[in-house]
Amino acid sequence: MGFNISEKILAKAAHRKSVSPGDIIYPDPELVILHDGFIQTAFQQLDGLGYQRITNPERVMFVTDHQVIYTTPKSIAQASANRKIAKKWQVGHFFDAGRGGHGHIFPMESGLVRPGMFLFAYDMHCTNFGAVGAFAQRAGPDITAVLATGTNWLIVPPTLRIELVGEYSIGVHPRDLGFWLSSKLTSREFDVEYDYRIIEFAGEAIRGMSLSYKVALCNTLTEIGVANVMFEPTDQMQRENPTAVRSDFDANYENILQIDIAQIVPQVSLPGAPDNAVDISQVIGRKVDHAYIGACGSGMFDDFQLAAKLLQNHQIADHVRMILVPGTVKIAKQLADSGLSNILMDAGAMMLPPGCGPCAGGVGGPLGPGEVSISTAATNGAGRMGSTEAECYLASPLTVVASAIAGFIQDPRDLRKLKG
Repeated sequence: MGFNISEKILAKAAHRKSVSPGDIIYPDPELVILHDGFIQTAFQQLDGLGYQRITNPERVMFVTDHQVIYTTPKSIAQASANRKIAKKWQVGHFFDAGRGGHGHIFPMESGLVRPGMFLFAYDMHCTNFGAVGAFAQRAGPDITAVLATGTNWLIVPPTLRIELVGEYSIGVHPRDLGFWLSSKLTSREFDVEYDYRIIEFAGEAIRGMSLSYKVALCNTLTEIGVANVMFEPTDQMQRENPTAVRSDFDANYENILQIDIAQIVPQVSLPGAPDNAVDISQVIGRKVDHAYIGACGSGMFDDFQLAAKLLQNHQIADHVRMILVPGTVKIAKQLADSGLSNILMDAGAMMLPPGCGPCAGGVGGPLGPGEVSISTAATNGAGRMGSTEAECYLASPLTVVASAIAGFIQDPRDLRKLKG
């Protein structure tokens, strides 16, 4: 019996010949990532225990992506403290505001996260890195233990393999598939376990799939409690990265599903949770005040290229404010150099600096009481983007653009009707 990609990465990180689901291991990370919102807390906890230094500081990365624009005295103080902590701890990779972008995107872009790597990260959306075949374990507050000791225990999760076949219909995006899958898994329609499982995507439909599409799928499923989401590295990635690994043909899986993506229609996740997904036909016509493309699942260049293609020669509805947040500094420069920024702003959209944008608790472009948003944010619980009395709907970049033009939730397949 062979091994799947996740088991191979975890075995290597644990310095073992092999691992199996249920094994308790202490993997050795090549990278440890904290975002700006938790750095001070980690420092205070370890300082209170008498720690004056951290283990393997050269492997630690601090990322400023939540509070990129300092709008309050508290945020200014936090940024200042984070800089001092990075210096005191001699952190090997410190990306301040304007120096990298979103911590779940630019590490792949820059090559700091590579196929075959194992890393720990504070934030659960580190599953993004599965798009390049890297395994990132969300440590949450236990990241302080990783900083102190260099590792932390984890239980090797079982793996659910999902084989994708067919082609997306016009107007359908991987985020639609992600929302649809989340709904089917949590409603037990597939009768398989997903909690603390690794979702490994395979099948003919992933051949040639763009990195942005893979990121969208890795990100969208995170919120239902999966342990990780993985894609095998492409042939080119494997040639360029000798540490890249693939699943064996006889690898072990807890369950295998096959999904024909041609059956998927545009989805919208109702306020409350990403798995509250319904076919768009159930919510068409809901007036929106706010549209947003960005966050860790849809902040890639391709996402804004799609938006620009739909927005060219069109205007966002007068009552809608649309916010766009590039995932990285490099992507922001690409948008400017290609002229796409002009197309987007000519349509009435506003560009914010690279980072999390409104998804970070409404930092930049928040929602007021009674307002309705449709966006590509990572999640949509009450208060996620401002007021707890606002409504947050999630959708693909295509649906967000169609809705911003119409002024209400609109099916992107009918966008041609809006062109009048």
